[in-house]
Amino acid sequence: MQSKWNKTCVPNGVALKDTGFGYTLSIIGGKYKMIILYWLSENDVMRFNELKRNIASISYKTLSVMLKEMEADGIVERKEYPQIPPKVEYSLTELGRSLLPILNMMCDWGELNQKVDV
Repeated sequence: MQSKWNKTCVPNGVALKDTGFGYTLSIIGGKYKMIILYWLSENDVMRFNELKRNIASISYKTLSVMLKEMEADGIVERKEYPQIPPKVEYSLTELGRSLLPILNMMCDWGELNQKVDV
């Protein structure tokens, strides 16, 4: 028996990548994109090094690649200021902010289901 979720989200015979679910995963999937979304949602605007400090486990190269991918996907805006030294700020676009309910639902789910060690 198939669950209702499978019928509506990924119909039989349709590749996952060709569904709305697959598209969403392509935008927010990966080890760091959700974390970047979180920090940008908490701070509105952040500079590259601020993000790097808050995500200590990410390398400079990986952060750069993730931000470029998120910018190309239209969920992060990069604003460059023509000054010396260069100043670049990152923020969520309207499309990026539309993902925040997903973050909130994940937070709620985690709060309800987190196992606490005694």
